[in-house]
Amino acid sequence: MVFERKMLTTGDPEDEEEDASEEEEEEEEADLVDPLETIRAKCEETEHCVHLKERLELCETRVNSKSNTTEECTEELFDFLHARDHCVSHKLFHNVK
Repeated sequence: MVFERKMLTTGDPEDEEEDASEEEEEEEEADLVDPLETIRAKCEETEHCVHLKERLELCETRVNSKSNTTEECTEELFDFLHARDHCVSHKLFHNVK
């Protein structure tokens, strides 16, 4: 068997084309935006979600102001996430191709 050795030089135009195409691909990937994040942000601005987020923030403020408490804001967090995800579920699959 005969093996050919191909010597690459630093000025090879083929290498420059490959590097340029890799850079273009990386730029395209950087420009992509996750539609889920966009829809979540829009849903968090709805009246129902804003109200639940305020309740969550009030609970967190109350809990953080106490040094010794067993209170947690789990219920408020779950209520907010449920409302946001419910809103997202109605909008997300219209944007997925």
